[in-house]
Amino acid sequence: MVEAASSSFIVVADDSKLVSGLGGSGLAMPVEVVHEVEVSSDGSEKPYVTDNGNYIVDLYFKNPIKDGFAAGKEISSMEGVVEHGLFLGMATSVIIAGKTGVEVMTK
Repeated sequence: MVEAASSSFIVVADDSKLVSGLGGSGLAMPVEVVHEVEVSSDGSEKPYVTDNGNYIVDLYFKNPIKDGFAAGKEISSMEGVVEHGLFLGMATSVIIAGKTGVEVMTK
């Protein structure tokens, strides 16, 4: 919602978030789901609860995502999903910090 009202959307991350493709990297993608959705876990952690009372769950992909827009659409269409962590086509700039310095990428 904020992105839609903004003239720019800047993503800031460290270089550990850089991957050659979406998914399949072992990194989790956060997905916000309404609190009525049954969330299963191994019991070692309590789910993260947003200020809206929804849950944040981590989604892992075994294989790289071939089409990010199709994957985002499919995830969004699942019952109970509020939002996912794929920032597809939203960023106007990306700032990546690493051991060798800072890199700024723009559209």
